[in-house]
Amino acid sequence: MPPARSGPFPYSAMPGRAPLRWPNGARIAVWVVPNIESFALDEPIAGGTGTVPDVPAWSVREYGARIGVFRIMDVLRRHGVRGTVALNADVCGAYPEVVAATLDLGWELMGHGVTNTRRLSAVADEAVVVRETFERIERATGTRPVGWLSPGLQETWDTLDHLAASGARYVADWTVDDQPIWLSAGGTRLVGVPYTFELNDKPAYERMGRTPDEFAATIRRQFDVLYAESATSGRVMAIALHPYLSGYPHRIGAIDDALGYVRSHDGVWLATGREIADAFREAMRG
Repeated sequence: MPPARSGPFPYSAMPGRAPLRWPNGARIAVWVVPNIESFALDEPIAGGTGTVPDVPAWSVREYGARIGVFRIMDVLRRHGVRGTVALNADVCGAYPEVVAATLDLGWELMGHGVTNTRRLSAVADEAVVVRETFERIERATGTRPVGWLSPGLQETWDTLDHLAASGARYVADWTVDDQPIWLSAGGTRLVGVPYTFELNDKPAYERMGRTPDEFAATIRRQFDVLYAESATSGRVMAIALHPYLSGYPHRIGAIDDALGYVRSHDGVWLATGREIADAFREAMRG
């Protein structure tokens, strides 16, 4: 029976919490999440024209896989940022060069479904999709993911249980906090690592109509507030990127600018999702 009103976690007001301490005295953990995805040409694409084949929608996404993702890689490498990739399992077969490049950079890969054309609520067997996602990425890379971001951040009532059964340790779907939270799942607990809609290029450019300069300014302003608050207790800030959006020539400078600003501050921990989840578990044990 699904919960009537609440999510798989208790309510927790920030002012009543014990201070959260990050490793090495860091104040704020910043993780960057490139969404590297695959889209079927013979199925409708969310946000597209609704036609099949949807040549315009598919083409810009294909540009991201051919060109845009490598621009993002170059910028993150210059700033010493190891991305945490939300990876569709189909990417392993469709774009093996992209997966190989992420491994060369030492990036973390987390599960992001088989394809971004289908949400978990629309698949015939969700448990199979979750298990197949982890297994295919493990076969292609030699490492089984421990993190998860659902396509479209859409879950069913059973998603967390399926993730726990497949060995996940953290999930980024629940954008409810500026610190990690505990998620109840399958008789155990997963870590909910804060993700973002606000610092996410997809809603920023596609829904809110922001310019690259406005998106960079949004990242700086959000960082300023979280950085100030982190003087007393650690915070997490996510930046979510899509190669077919931020990877275009006229937008890539926004990411370069924003990361340069973030890195100019002391006490910034440029982390991966797994590192944040593991540090939170360790802090809660202490």
